[in-house]
Amino acid sequence: MRTTTRDGASTVQSVDRAVTILELLALHGAAGITQLARELGVHKSTASRLVSALERRRLVEQVEERGRYRLGVGVLKLAGATNARLDLVQEARPVVRRLASETGETVNLAVLSGGAALYVDQVSGSTNLTSYNWVGQHIPLHATSNGKVLVSELPEGELGRLLGDLVRYTPATITDRATLDHQLAEVRERGWAVAVDELDVGLTAVAAPVRDAHGDVVASVSVSGPTFRFAGGRVEELVPLVRAATAEISGRLAHGPGER
Repeated sequence: MRTTTRDGASTVQSVDRAVTILELLALHGAAGITQLARELGVHKSTASRLVSALERRRLVEQVEERGRYRLGVGVLKLAGATNARLDLVQEARPVVRRLASETGETVNLAVLSGGAALYVDQVSGSTNLTSYNWVGQHIPLHATSNGKVLVSELPEGELGRLLGDLVRYTPATITDRATLDHQLAEVRERGWAVAVDELDVGLTAVAAPVRDAHGDVVASVSVSGPTFRFAGGRVEELVPLVRAATAEISGRLAHGPGER
């Protein structure tokens, strides 16, 4: 079914009103449907439908006084995820900077986001006069060292759901699931991953996992650069540097700000 311009405008308006409801509840603490409808300038039935949708997502909840609503635990979950990501970038930044300085290459920090690796920070090394800015980009999981690290310890069911079809980006991209599974087993065993010309011809990257206090993989750090600079044993030279950096970041996350 084709979405018309009118339908699209209606959807945007509904989203805008739903966000306004969250803002009003944040302002007032609690409010009833009548009050929300009045402040939104809509009929009570419209406000009720919007609140019901937010309630299903646990973004709002009813208070003991029936008919009044407040922000729900779903909002806390979203805020917690944002804070965790900000903490990760803040804690990792000095280590990422140092690693870029030590290696002269570009260093990226990535997290799992849906079915991709989301790059949340990047520092360019001295050997890179120009470097593509990967921050905010979603990168394929199967064709990157960061992606392989991020999914290497996931259970099979979740792994299959995230990977889906293995799209070919270059002649070196792994598109066979059995081959990829073998590589992921190697990543788990040795604690690092490499991707040579798999996303872009001429680009090589080495990555290692960042773990939380429970030992779970929560992020990945990679060192990347032109493939010709990673030849002749350079990958083996970079691996201990990357692993030392991710171990330090993991320690920072486990102890928390101000506890080191």
